[in-house]
Amino acid sequence: MVHKLWRQFPQVQKELTQLQPYLLKVITLPNQRIHVKITQLLSAGGKLLRPGFFYLFSEFGDEHDDDRLRAGAASLELLHVATLIHDDVIDRSPLRRGVKTIQTEYGSRNAIYAGDYLFTAYFNEVLKASSDPAVLKLQINSMREILTGELDQMDLNYRFNVSEGEYLNEITGKTAVLFWLSCHQGAAIAGASEAVATLAGQIGLTIGRAYQIMDDILDYDGDEKATRKPVLEDLKSGVYSLPLILALQQSPKVFKPLLKKKQDMTDADVLEVQRLVIENKGVELAKARATEFTEQALDLISSLPDVPVKQDIDRLTRWLLTRNQ
Repeated sequence: MVHKLWRQFPQVQKELTQLQPYLLKVITLPNQRIHVKITQLLSAGGKLLRPGFFYLFSEFGDEHDDDRLRAGAASLELLHVATLIHDDVIDRSPLRRGVKTIQTEYGSRNAIYAGDYLFTAYFNEVLKASSDPAVLKLQINSMREILTGELDQMDLNYRFNVSEGEYLNEITGKTAVLFWLSCHQGAAIAGASEAVATLAGQIGLTIGRAYQIMDDILDYDGDEKATRKPVLEDLKSGVYSLPLILALQQSPKVFKPLLKKKQDMTDADVLEVQRLVIENKGVELAKARATEFTEQALDLISSLPDVPVKQDIDRLTRWLLTRNQ
């Protein structure tokens, strides 16, 4: 079942409804236990935002080969899910999209192999989407940026003085590059002009930054039932996201005794950090930053050619700023 947000975009909803069984079809692992866990994750109600943006921006081109576009959209979701599986290992996450993670049921080693398998499935779909070597090179470069962004996190863990600039650089690689790739490739594979594809990528990058900031806000101010993952699960691992970074700048002394405990923080300590972040306006200030990036994206969207899908992209971008999951 495609996420309810796509009901307001019926053409994309139709494409994503057809994409879901296709995604399950390309997973052919002989190890049935891991195969089942991957298919559960692919079926567990993710928003399919990256394929959705891909399809929206494909409307700016005239080359609508259904098979190529479906493969392009599938590649993005497979790459995204592969990184989620690896993230769950790093963060020791018990749940993802409301189901037990692979690393919880079968260990981190098998989860890493499962994520690596999805990388191969991703490249296979990229090759189906385009035979242009430039497209493959672009995908490789984007994947490199995503993985580099994840590795950059290592130098930021448990640091009290992480700057907003360092955070933005990390989330650009971790999240925003995949949004850039989704929007750019949707336009490019459908034959849009180079100028439109370039603009689409800029829009995706800006949306991706706003999206990750909102995701980090929900970690402090969200409903665990709505997000379907434990709140503040990154904190004990030393991952300090924007709400905490901005609150730390306001009142460093109140946070340091708690944060110095690192992985030995108790559940009560984590809840106290959450309270202090909200009290010291970390959530409020982070929401202001997310709004700024959203407004930048909307300004870029206004420069797109005047076709009907432009309004859909504008509406979806505004929705992302007000979501609760």
